Amino acid sequence: MSETPQLYNSLAPLRNVTSLVSLIERVNSRAIGLPGLAAFYGHSGFGKTTAAIYSANKFNAVSVQIKECWTGKKMGQAILAELGIKPQKTISDMVDQIAHELLLSDRVLLVDDAQYLIKRGMIGLIKDIYESCGTTIILIGEEELPQSLQRWENIHGRMLDWVAAQPACVADVDHLAKI
Repeated sequence: MSETPQLYNSLAPLRNVTSLVSLIERVNSRAIGLPGLAAFYGHSGFGKTTAAIYSANKFNAVSVQIKECWTGKKMGQAILAELGIKPQKTISDMVDQIAHELLLSDRVLLVDDAQYLIKRGMIGLIKDIYESCGTTIILIGEEELPQSLQRWENIHGRMLDWVAAQPACVADVDHLAKI
């Protein structure tokens, strides 16, 4: 019997997917005492969200895509929903719940559209979560994310690595052409 190729195979080893996976592995395997925050950033359309979806599945990560209209409370509720936990009433209690569960489960937290954390003044909540559990947290955002985070030295200084998403290359096109 001949093997039929899959018609809708949509998995391709694109370089930005590989870059994010490598970043998560690097942060996960960091030496004791090194920071566990990192950033994956770049222009719109470079596949950062697609890479985040793939990575969330690969690592069983908690993934949340921040919306521009969100408040800190809504962000806490969204992360807790991803964790399958009923949120407490206050933001500080939700931060404690998130940190506790991430610490127990040792899961990665992926925060997509992280530029809205800065725009809405919620970036400190991510620092609070990280400081409470020390788990790997990857901020994914637009190309100005590193410069925007410089205003928060206490967060900028906790970043283990900064990885810029790249435009598609010929190898990416070859992979995509097959599917």
